[in-house]
Amino acid sequence: MKKLIKRSKLGKLSMVFMSAALIAACGNTSEAQTAVEATTAITTEQAAVAVDGQQVSMKLADLVTFDEDDQATDWSTENPVLITLNGTNASIKGSGAEAKDGSVTITAAGTYVLSGTLTEGQVVVDVQDEGNVRLVLNGVNIHDSDNAPIYIKEAKNAMITLQEGTENVITDGKTYVLEDASTDEPNAAIFSKADLTINGTGKLSVLANYNNGITSKDDLKIIEGTIEIQAADDGILGRDMVAVADGNITIVAEGDGIKATNDTDAAKGFIAIAGGTFDVKAGADGIQAATSVLIDGGTYSMVTGGGNQNAAPKVEERGQGGPWGGDTTESTTETEETDEAEEAESLSAKGVKAAGNIVINNGTFAIDSADDAIHSNVSVVVAGGELGITSGDDGLHAGTSLTISGGKVDITKSYEGIEGSVITISGGETHVVASDDGTNASGGTTNLLNITGGYLTVNSLGDGLDSNGSLSMSGGTVVVSGPTGSGNGTLDYDGTFEMTGGTLAAAGSSGMAQAPSDSSSQFSLLMSFPQTQKAGTLVHLEDSEGNNIMTLAPEKDYQTVVISSPVLKKGGSYTLYSGGTSTGSEVSGYYADGEYTGGTKVTGFEITTSVTWLDETGVTAAKINEFGGGGGGGRSKGVRPDGGVRPDGVMPDGVRPDGVAPDGVAPDGVTAPTNESTL
Repeated sequence: MKKLIKRSKLGKLSMVFMSAALIAACGNTSEAQTAVEATTAITTEQAAVAVDGQQVSMKLADLVTFDEDDQATDWSTENPVLITLNGTNASIKGSGAEAKDGSVTITAAGTYVLSGTLTEGQVVVDVQDEGNVRLVLNGVNIHDSDNAPIYIKEAKNAMITLQEGTENVITDGKTYVLEDASTDEPNAAIFSKADLTINGTGKLSVLANYNNGITSKDDLKIIEGTIEIQAADDGILGRDMVAVADGNITIVAEGDGIKATNDTDAAKGFIAIAGGTFDVKAGADGIQAATSVLIDGGTYSMVTGGGNQNAAPKVEERGQGGPWGGDTTESTTETEETDEAEEAESLSAKGVKAAGNIVINNGTFAIDSADDAIHSNVSVVVAGGELGITSGDDGLHAGTSLTISGGKVDITKSYEGIEGSVITISGGETHVVASDDGTNASGGTTNLLNITGGYLTVNSLGDGLDSNGSLSMSGGTVVVSGPTGSGNGTLDYDGTFEMTGGTLAAAGSSGMAQAPSDSSSQFSLLMSFPQTQKAGTLVHLEDSEGNNIMTLAPEKDYQTVVISSPVLKKGGSYTLYSGGTSTGSEVSGYYADGEYTGGTKVTGFEITTSVTWLDETGVTAAKINEFGGGGGGGRSKGVRPDGGVRPDGVMPDGVRPDGVAPDGVAPDGVTAPTNESTL
């Protein structure tokens, strides 16, 4: 009995992935190891995770091979069978194929050259001896209103060659009539149960009204060609892998743009791209893999879920910059108990998404995503390329480690800019604009933000550099502007901030101000101004001989400034100025050179300790603010700004009025009842 299948009008729900093993190879970790060894406050467990973040790497040659058969396009010497399509019929010159009832069925291995128009029918490949079949599309227009126009039902390997200089159009209808009621196959305008390779320099246009554009139930390779797809669901889908060597690919899909779906084999279900040009507009994810994604090059323009303006609304758990301190918002969708809300919460509209690793070695990206722009459930590595990102949620997100070792990342809009359990920035140039935290090391048992090199700028409304564990900096340049509200901090960490190298300039509000830890080997200062300073008002630091240490024009209003530089010396005398002008070149408010003039002296001081606390009167004591911060120490999140008791009954020192500490242990050592309220 035939089965009538009609495409659902509902949006494509995101895939629920199974856990996938990492596809990783060890790289050079000496730089990371050196940085970790210098950071004495980091535990052995944290150091190992940070180094792993550097080690995650993939090589395209280890995942996929584009062999001679994949690249072969010359069919003239292969004794091809010539098939001329003519309305509802076809003429065939050669053996191995037959035309019947408006369709062409190929039953023998070989090369078949198709031309002409088939107004209502299929080209079916059914080679039972599992030989190789090549279809040369030499200017065809194939339409089937109730099934896949090209259906590769059985073959060892299948190849579609797009003849140079030709245009080929494949179109299906909105409803399929299937012979097998137990399966929803075929479900694409071009559907293959065998490994499928597409090559040739011609053009292929696919209008998939029923479901997917091009689907392979095994491997799918694209070598070259111009491919344009409009799909009611996914554009390009390969179950075991999608590998692209080159080509010019345009996809408009209601579901995902490019997808690999095998989530049961860690060695499969990946996407590997060597190059090409991609223009993807997807209702769901732009590129999605059940295991890993490797991108070695290419040019990418992606809009997912309608773009960042269609981001799901964020619900503030206690209000942005709320009165309890710490991380006060959560990236969650509204929770109205309606079918529409539940469906919206399930939708995934990420730019590049993988259940395993994502490694970007090169390429140029322009991603406008309603959800995260780059999202991995495991690790993200950006080793090169240029990434331009506007995101409705995170710019870069990793479930475990996130490493930026090269390239340029420009996140011009995001909720949180960079998020992962362990974040390592060792190179490259990274710019972040965020409506919440700029960088956020959170979500795992070990949370660490480790900066060993590169150039990082952050402009945030929430915390600038945030770690639910520790911060570490041994090299590079970091410039932070923001936040302006007292409920967040320019630096926000719960453990330690070991400053052993690099240049740090961070300006923001004073309510939750933190400085690097007192145990740091590099000297730092934190200046608190008596009033809020307007954005763009210069802060200039110079030594007793007039040498420029730093000139900064914060991009947001500020009341505190943290400065750390390798040139600061114990016993050195310095002067801090406000206002004035600089002739230097500026990046995100930081002047790396130039002459400073016209400022007003704020204070002079001498460095005698690792962290020097300043106000307009000069050196002052470390300010342990009402949040428990200051002096380089972590703050007690959840304490009211007035130092009083929280609604759950916890005092500022973490002990409730009944004497029970947050860990549930009373002063006499007796564990409190489990229903007692704790932090």
